[in-house]
Amino acid sequence: MTLRLVELDAENLPAVIRIPPVVGEKAYVAPVLHSIAEAYVTPTAWPRVIMDDDEVVGFVMANWDPESEMAEFRGGIWRLNVADEAKGRGVGRFAVEQVAAEARRRGYDHITALWEQADDGPEQFYLKLGFRPAHELFGERVGILDL
Repeated sequence: MTLRLVELDAENLPAVIRIPPVVGEKAYVAPVLHSIAEAYVTPTAWPRVIMDDDEVVGFVMANWDPESEMAEFRGGIWRLNVADEAKGRGVGRFAVEQVAAEARRRGYDHITALWEQADDGPEQFYLKLGFRPAHELFGERVGILDL
């Protein structure tokens, strides 16, 4: 497996928007199409496609806005979607590590992630990667990963 992040482009867009969840599907993360639209209108968004060789296996979107009034949105992960067939292969871990590396390059000392608390939600994934629960915001848990 050779994972890498690439910019979203016309070539990888069709495969990216097929990554679950699809619009209308109940899930703990927004559909990729929603994230792409949000990135289009948010200049500080950092959308990236996760590739395994030539196969699209995921999508991650971070945000870099050190001037944000809300500390939770100054730097961190906004979305993380992994293709069903790629789950359990370290794709999510790779994405978090890459966002952390980009944060370090930008001078951040921590990143944040928000998630819904549910038995089948992503909380255990983020905790295993070293995020510590901080507080709640908009009904979601805020996690902080010190770099």
